[in-house]
Amino acid sequence: MSDNILRFENISKTFPGVKALKNMSFEIHRGDVHVLLGENGAGKSTLVKILTGVYQADEGGTIYLNDEPVKIHDTLQSRKLGIGTVFQENSLIPHLNVAENVFLTREIRGATGAIDWKKTYAECKRWIRELGVDHIDPRTPVRRLSVADQQIVEIVKVFSQDPSIVILDEPTSSLSDHEINNLFRIIETLKAKGVTFIYVSHRMEEIKRIGDRATIFRDGALTGEIDDCKKADMDQVINMIVGRTLDEKFPHRESHIGEVALEVDDLQIPNTIYDISFKVHKGEVLGFSGLVGSGRTSTAKAIIGAIPRTCGTIKIDGKPVKINNPSDAIACGIGYLPEDRKYEGLLLTKTVKENISLPSLRRKFSRGIVINSRKERDSAEEYKEKLRIKTPSINRMTKFLSGGNQQKVVFAKWLCSEANIYIFDEPTRGIDVGAKSEIYQIINDLVAQGAAVIVISSELPEILGICDRVIVMRDGRITANIDRADATQEKIMSYSI
Repeated sequence: MSDNILRFENISKTFPGVKALKNMSFEIHRGDVHVLLGENGAGKSTLVKILTGVYQADEGGTIYLNDEPVKIHDTLQSRKLGIGTVFQENSLIPHLNVAENVFLTREIRGATGAIDWKKTYAECKRWIRELGVDHIDPRTPVRRLSVADQQIVEIVKVFSQDPSIVILDEPTSSLSDHEINNLFRIIETLKAKGVTFIYVSHRMEEIKRIGDRATIFRDGALTGEIDDCKKADMDQVINMIVGRTLDEKFPHRESHIGEVALEVDDLQIPNTIYDISFKVHKGEVLGFSGLVGSGRTSTAKAIIGAIPRTCGTIKIDGKPVKINNPSDAIACGIGYLPEDRKYEGLLLTKTVKENISLPSLRRKFSRGIVINSRKERDSAEEYKEKLRIKTPSINRMTKFLSGGNQQKVVFAKWLCSEANIYIFDEPTRGIDVGAKSEIYQIINDLVAQGAAVIVISSELPEILGICDRVIVMRDGRITANIDRADATQEKIMSYSI
């Protein structure tokens, strides 16, 4: 048997109006962590979906598993072949509990054929402990879990199937540093047992840390391979990914901070956030840092009225405002990019154009009940080009875009709304290295025009690279308010834990 557990030969995939993969050929070695790199829309997720049976490749290509040609017709067959997948977007059933989701279609049954719940919960707990996340109760309904904890449940579900190949599609995008360390520990443990990993990530710092070999995609074609990730030159890797060098990861910006744009005083949600008070100025990027579950997202949702608050006042330009729901927030000139784009940020069955124009439809694109379709179309095209959204048409349904391009559509709709205050919750999650730099430049442009921007991020280099000031949260409370000049990763972490 060769060292190759998987081999792709001339794999192509065509969708209406776009060639997603073009004669892709490469090998994956047994027991490696093989990283797939590329911009959003480069073809990584398409290849993963072919391997998992979600899509079928065009005629003429072949997948070899353990040197034998295989045709993967559906996801069930993929699992039977020993391929487990943690997709970027979670596939859990919200009303079922953790254990029910983990063992769905693989129920543990007793001698009578009935589900043995005692063994089910015990086995689920065992896998949770293996991952080092004891705080998750197997009996908790998934809908009550944070996005990060739902991601952990997805990982537990796949690992518990004892696969020979595990595909991890942006697995750390919702995890804290502690949870990432636990995940990497598990990966190393399973690697030692011969498990092979296909790892899709946009986080460049993870490539050297966890990767063995890598394949680089651009516009559906293979543009390079890395034989040893630990020795890779990151500047060369970025050049192969985006086709150009990125002179500055965080574009330079001169700060011109003006009057207070948003003032929050004594914001509270029972058992969630306590006495949240802060100000953000025009021309300022205010960062919110803290561990997953610290209350950052709850604070943002309380401000826009998505979560009811028990008390607290909000002032915009010095005047008190009543925000009881997201529509009130939009009317007050607040745009909110949510942490969970799939369920909170997009209408997946609507087109790119419709999603971009939605918050601005009444104010910007209609007169009475008549929509100015040409103006709506031109605006959507403008933001498609500005954010380099990869889609054959603005009339394409958003569900057919890659995860990163869906994120760009959410970003575009709030830019289109021309808000005065922007709250971006994990704005570059799932965004490739080239697009990240573009997003940072757009944030710089917004504050240069006098907008106030709040950025919630789990990536400390991002917080330090783009923010003028950093608020740190822990257990639902603000623990620090640090100026950019005084902020370091160590200082932020000391207030986070």
